[in-house]
Amino acid sequence: MAVNSRYIALKICLTVIEHGRSLSQSLAEGLAQFSDRRERAFTQNLVLGTLRWQDRLEAIRSHLLKKPLKAKDEDVNQLILLGLYQILYMDTPEHAAVSETVNLTKSLKKPWARGLINGVLRTFLRDKDSICEEVDKKPAYRYSHPQWFTKTIRNAYPDHWEQILSANNEPAPLTLRVNPLHQNRDAFLNLLSKQDVEADIHPKAPQGIVLKNSLDVTQLPTYDEGGFSVQDAAAQQAAYLLAPQPNEFILDACAAPGGKTTHLLELSDNQAKVFALEKEPERIERLSENLYRLDLFAEIEVGDASQPDQWWPEIQFDKILLDAPCSATGIIRRHPDIKWHRTPEDITALTELQAAILQSIWPRLKPGGKLLYATCSVLPQENRDQVSQFLQQTPDAKEIPIDADWGISIKDAPGRQILPGQDGMDGFYYCLIEKGC
Repeated sequence: MAVNSRYIALKICLTVIEHGRSLSQSLAEGLAQFSDRRERAFTQNLVLGTLRWQDRLEAIRSHLLKKPLKAKDEDVNQLILLGLYQILYMDTPEHAAVSETVNLTKSLKKPWARGLINGVLRTFLRDKDSICEEVDKKPAYRYSHPQWFTKTIRNAYPDHWEQILSANNEPAPLTLRVNPLHQNRDAFLNLLSKQDVEADIHPKAPQGIVLKNSLDVTQLPTYDEGGFSVQDAAAQQAAYLLAPQPNEFILDACAAPGGKTTHLLELSDNQAKVFALEKEPERIERLSENLYRLDLFAEIEVGDASQPDQWWPEIQFDKILLDAPCSATGIIRRHPDIKWHRTPEDITALTELQAAILQSIWPRLKPGGKLLYATCSVLPQENRDQVSQFLQQTPDAKEIPIDADWGISIKDAPGRQILPGQDGMDGFYYCLIEKGC
């Protein structure tokens, strides 16, 4: 029996929205059912797009329904959103978007929903412009983000908030980091060109290459030999800022899956003594695989960065990279389910954890050493506010201003913030801190 792409898309969305599962895991499992590349692409587009625009689509659905459906009919609710997304954002002919969506009620075994969904979608087709105009009066709906997040971003970035929310709804590019121990960037670009793979250099990352189309990177030349890694250009800035040198003892405090760990080793000609710490044992395998494929070496340890006495009580490091656990609100364009899985309570818990890790590992840094605090977040509570508090409470900590042609600085605040979409990069925050002698 042929796999119905819309039905699979519905099931994936339900596992994410109703059951709280990770989009990455649910999408991979769902797409594995397809052998046809076009069906996979259609399904992925439908899932990602519906989740990106979930809040706006829900507002439209509420406008169309006379009364909310019962909790047990969340599958019908979500099916309406899939139909609305096809009408608003995809090239699917409107009649096909309606008829194919209505036909899925057979798979749900809810024949009563057929007339409901048909009526809702056809009403929307008739009054689309006026309904959208009414819904879009509220910024949280217009940009399809939770109200608390929209308010926080508007307050934190009064000149950039619309840019941030808009960028979160755009697909992210696929960026590679060329391994300089294996090849230079120009040579790799030539290899890609010979295979008709379109790519450009990234202007803000000396090893960065941006692919014009998404594809299976494991099929690209030199992948098996460790010629490159997948890493966004914003994440690539971490190793450049820390500037690892041969024989320096460096702690990567939250290391998995290893993108920054391996970059530190590449820039030090595989001669820095990198200690890769990871709290979650199940993530160590991915870290080890990346080191092996790239032919790099780091000492790996399972441990909690907030409790250093449990894993390495005697050593002080020349440099520390703290890629802190965070809300990941800077990478929403890659993981739109972050919008719906994060809550204000989560942010409070995360900021407490970040502060605990900072305080715990600071004594492990040598006098004169440098610590790079990093997050893939755009929330000030996790970034500039967090570091400001640490600097105020830590007499021997001093910010080293970052002089860069990427990101923005906030007046009277430490660090530098990359906004989602700036120069094609993810949202990232960095602050470089030096320990007094």
